Amino acid sequence: MTPEEIAGTLTELFDTSAVATTAPGSWQVDTPTFRLLVLLSEDNTWLRVLLPILPIQEAQPFLEQFLEANFDDTQEVRYALYERVIWGVFQHNSETLVSADLSNAINRLLSLHQTRLDNVFNQLVESRIRQIIQAAKQQGQSLQATMQSLERFYAEGMMGEINQTSQGREEVLTAWRRQLERLWNEG
Repeated sequence: MTPEEIAGTLTELFDTSAVATTAPGSWQVDTPTFRLLVLLSEDNTWLRVLLPILPIQEAQPFLEQFLEANFDDTQEVRYALYERVIWGVFQHNSETLVSADLSNAINRLLSLHQTRLDNVFNQLVESRIRQIIQAAKQQGQSLQATMQSLERFYAEGMMGEINQTSQGREEVLTAWRRQLERLWNEG
């Protein structure tokens, strides 16, 4: 892709007032919710698209899930760490890059930005539920017995919030039941 084609793709994706050329081979897309950077290497052979996702302080408990997502879920984009920020990054040889691929990569980066911690948090929760299932099965518990234990933990205040209402507790237990039923036969 030439610099002109890159600029054209950016203006197709975003309002022209949001796209600015910051230097030759460098663009910045500013919106109320994100700032996207598009950079060509000095020799114009590589294109890099960068989007800050969140500060490392927020991401720290989920670093393993971010790396796992790079392996399984993120496709042509990746999570990366730079200057204490988790970034969404896309890099490609500019000579073989086409507009449709650049557009798809930018849309995937925007999806990572929009979901922020949702996907990695859900992966962490699912892995913890799988550990609970494995422990319950090792103790010979059935799904029903495991659910009864969780209900008892909530009733005794060992799990849940201190000021949780009975309706809130029932909603949480329903979510537990749904997840346990969904994952029980997999583990």
